[in-house]
Amino acid sequence: MGYRVVIAGATGNVGREMLNILAERQFPVDEIAVLASRKSLGTEVTFGDKTLTTQDLDTFDFAGWDMALFAVGSDATKKYAPKAAVAGCVVIDNSSLYRYDHDVPLIVPEVNPQAVHGYAKKNIIANPNCSTAQMVVALKPLHDRAKIKRVVVSTYQSVSGSGKDAIDELWDQTKAVYNPTQDVPPSVYTKQIAFNVIPHIDVFLDDGSTKEEWKMVAETKKIIDPSIKVTATCVRVPVFVGHSEAINIEFEDFLDEDEARDILREAPGIMVIDKREDGGYVTPVECVGDFATFISRIRQDSTLDNGLNLWCVSDNLRKGAALNAVQIAELLGREVLKKG
Repeated sequence: MGYRVVIAGATGNVGREMLNILAERQFPVDEIAVLASRKSLGTEVTFGDKTLTTQDLDTFDFAGWDMALFAVGSDATKKYAPKAAVAGCVVIDNSSLYRYDHDVPLIVPEVNPQAVHGYAKKNIIANPNCSTAQMVVALKPLHDRAKIKRVVVSTYQSVSGSGKDAIDELWDQTKAVYNPTQDVPPSVYTKQIAFNVIPHIDVFLDDGSTKEEWKMVAETKKIIDPSIKVTATCVRVPVFVGHSEAINIEFEDFLDEDEARDILREAPGIMVIDKREDGGYVTPVECVGDFATFISRIRQDSTLDNGLNLWCVSDNLRKGAALNAVQIAELLGREVLKKG
């Protein structure tokens, strides 16, 4: 006996990846419905060896369905997620809409699985921001050992985090650099992304930070520990898929780099590749399509009494979005619904 599962936003990058991962991980599905907006109605998507036709999100009846994985953005989520939740279908939401709601658990299954039991207040579970998800997977096992005081993180985020139009913009601008007769002005981004980096993700806030940076601060506190101080600089880079992060951590207690490496090797969801030689680290190109969060460049920070540096890379469409949502679905099934 399996689950009746809905994918809302099935034609987008994340929705399609959710379908791929559900099939890859052999999630116990009895029936699956794929939903899209009216402009994408009738579009075909694949689920394993099956071809599915999208139904209208606006008219879909969620009654009798076990869970719905939403990948439709905050505006559509605000309209449709409460309908699903009231109908008894548990929503796992990939947008930012419910992440900071006290009555909605924000979950990374390797980090705070116990939070899943809080789903019942609104019948909704939030999926964290892509840049936060991979970072907290790395931080939590270290925090359990030495307690983290402060984190300084600089991100190098791929264009796929902005959607298909951003991928096309990078591709078209890159070609245009080699063909002077073409001109591809910025549309998705504020400046040229090809052969460039842009220190601006999401809107600017009054304190000079961007909302993406604020998300990393607020979500890390909610998922791991509200006492952790976090400061972030988020940067868009000309990479198609895969987010990278340079993370500096200050602990309350001393943690040796070798012990940290051993802890991370044993931690769920992490793959440590850390050789002090040419190529002895992981780059975004190498993490695409993989489930793991990769950790490299683990070393002491000699400017702090209790400091470490590390490099963290993950496929943002997987661990940063679709994979984490499917892992939440697995957790919900295992701990609460208990079917399949």
